Amino acid sequence: MAVANPPGIEKMINYPKFDSVEQKRHYLKTMLAGAYRIFGKFGFSEGVAGHITCRDPEHTDCFWVNPFGVSFRRMKMSDLILVNEEGEIVAGKHTALNKAAFAIHAGIHKARPDVIAAAHSHTVYGKTWSAMGQLLDPLTQDSCIFYQDHGLYAEYTGVVDELSEGDRIGQALGDKKAVILQNHGLLTVGHSIEECIFWFVTMERTCQSQLLAEATGRELIKIDHETALKTRNYEVGFPLAGYFSFQPMWQDIVHEQPDFMDIPAPEPALVV
Repeated sequence: MAVANPPGIEKMINYPKFDSVEQKRHYLKTMLAGAYRIFGKFGFSEGVAGHITCRDPEHTDCFWVNPFGVSFRRMKMSDLILVNEEGEIVAGKHTALNKAAFAIHAGIHKARPDVIAAAHSHTVYGKTWSAMGQLLDPLTQDSCIFYQDHGLYAEYTGVVDELSEGDRIGQALGDKKAVILQNHGLLTVGHSIEECIFWFVTMERTCQSQLLAEATGRELIKIDHETALKTRNYEVGFPLAGYFSFQPMWQDIVHEQPDFMDIPAPEPALVV
């Protein structure tokens, strides 16, 4: 069962609201370009591997994604491309699409109409943990975010280039917030870009934490089932918690690298 926002939390934390689809699209593209800069800042790139997608607010069978071969650290709003369900680029100045990005994300967005964004990259600790072929344990407060809320896709067959494999990854994800791609890396999803990116960053660090803990060779103390569930559902693992926890990262990247915001916001609609 997917984790829901606890009752009453919307009175404290709210998603932004927009007067037009153009305003919402501009906001999403701003967040997506900034998300790539955050991945670049954290070293979450490996050559041309890795991708973050965002469903278009109007053409919901299409998603925005990075063009193939552009550095995360150089990404701007104007670099993003819009891809339809056939894998055709329908908007944007670039003409190259990462085939694996389309195969994976098309399956995710198809399987999960509730998902706005999905992120995958070949991060050091994520891909190292993925070689274990097992789920993460509830060892820390942060790891409770993923307690019984991440899946395992255990069918590595090489670079993903078939839509059918993207569908199988979507099945392994199910209604959860993340899936470990065995021998490959991590993939997270969210009801907002903010949530999706925070889940990815903290999942990478959770992999790092468990690898370090296991390397001590000492017996590890797991958080008990009831406490892990309570921590996930009501404290750190619900959608608006991910959205809000992302905000310091966003504040930092806007302060440090504002050049990614290179498309002016649309004018507000005239009220007649």
